[in-house]
Amino acid sequence: MEEAYRWDDYFERVQKYLDSGRLDPEELAPKRALERVLEEMRAAVLAGKRDWADVMKKKDFRLYFPIYSGTVDEGHWRKWFLEDPSRDALHQLWAAGDGSIEETADRIRAFAPRMPAKFKGAGVRMRPISVLLMALGAERHPPFMTTKFKETYEDLRYPFPREGADAADLYKHALEFLDRFIKEARERGFECPSNRLEAQSVVWGVAKPPSELLQELAAELLLDAGFLREVEKLLDDKRQVIFQGPPGTGKTFVARELAVCLAGSPERVRIVQFHPSFAYEDFVQGYRPTLRAGQPGFELRNGPLLEAAERARDEPDAKHFLIIDEINRGNLAKVFGELYFLLEYRGEEMRLQYSDEPFSLPVNLHVVGTMNTADRSIALVDLALRRRFHFVEFHPDQPPVQGLLKRWLEKEKKNAPGMTWVADVVDRANRELNDRQAAIGPSYFMKPDLDDETVRLIWKHNVLPYLEERLAGEHDRLRDFDLDRLRRAAEEKQEDGPGSDDANR
Repeated sequence: MEEAYRWDDYFERVQKYLDSGRLDPEELAPKRALERVLEEMRAAVLAGKRDWADVMKKKDFRLYFPIYSGTVDEGHWRKWFLEDPSRDALHQLWAAGDGSIEETADRIRAFAPRMPAKFKGAGVRMRPISVLLMALGAERHPPFMTTKFKETYEDLRYPFPREGADAADLYKHALEFLDRFIKEARERGFECPSNRLEAQSVVWGVAKPPSELLQELAAELLLDAGFLREVEKLLDDKRQVIFQGPPGTGKTFVARELAVCLAGSPERVRIVQFHPSFAYEDFVQGYRPTLRAGQPGFELRNGPLLEAAERARDEPDAKHFLIIDEINRGNLAKVFGELYFLLEYRGEEMRLQYSDEPFSLPVNLHVVGTMNTADRSIALVDLALRRRFHFVEFHPDQPPVQGLLKRWLEKEKKNAPGMTWVADVVDRANRELNDRQAAIGPSYFMKPDLDDETVRLIWKHNVLPYLEERLAGEHDRLRDFDLDRLRRAAEEKQEDGPGSDDANR
């Protein structure tokens, strides 16, 4: 009933959010940037240009599209965009029209069946479709996320979409809600929101507190919420953590998702990857060649560390994150320089190598590193740096990674029926390998529509070459990792029941 809606209580929270000044930098600015790139892509598609997919190389597309479309890796879209049928599908989605809600719903119903196979379920499909619709104007077609709208409907006691609603119905319901939200705002004298994009951004901004967001993120990542809260406490303590473990255990993925969750916006998260040729001048500050009035010269430029620090200093009440992927692939003493001191003594100043100006690391800048423990060629992290970071283990034989593959396969059993045996095979292979620093990670097999043939290909072309390198000089041991042998052993164990496995379990 109308009188049951809790608009007045909700608008008290809206007022606080608008007063915070976070709406534009956190919510609107990134979406506007992505909108411009998508509009450029749409124009190229409708004009029949061959190079239309090159727009994906633009920074704003690579930064924001994966986040708002619900996937960190835009590779699924890149592959699909480069296929000929995708042009026809996008042409249909982006064709000119009257922009009505009903017409938008018709577009979605025509487009959804032609999406990449990765996306299953109405809510999952609607999220990236809504982002693509931003090419038609984000003020009329804002992004969609099921959880955000669901919690808002719950807060207001607003009707939910009908049971069994398809992607078009979910979005249609959301747009009608946003129109109602704008109407209620005007009646209460609010100048903002004035359009659906602003309304949607306010809805996302007035979201649940960080503790509840961590709970939701844990459910999405299939991890224990207590683990994420523990990492949050470690970050509050030293401001620096390193996720360490073998490849394929989700270190970088979790680092990015957790950082965006704690920061409240992808704009506050910067990622950089270290490698052997990476130097202080690349990371902190250094001189770069330039042309001035046609004459070659050099200019002092800030690296990602200083850029992240400046952004954090501009927003002292917000958390900012710098993610350093493969942190131990660089010469750390050379790359960090005087940062060894600044990482430990936040707020204290010292002069940088190329500058006479005093510099300090703001306390609200957090650093998350990831470290591969399997590669023998990687240098060890020295004790001086170890003392400045908390270390969080990512190993398949202990939480949070332990049991992750089985949980994922159970969740995906509609799309990958009867595939839970893969988790047992990987566990048995890791016990045979008996090297937790180089164990086989679950992410090799966390793929949509997993089937026996895909597992066999992954095992042949990813797992076995990796094991062959690890077991150099022990070639006879490779027989122990035959996929069929491991699968038979895992199935026999299940038939024998619990407790029948070897003592190393």
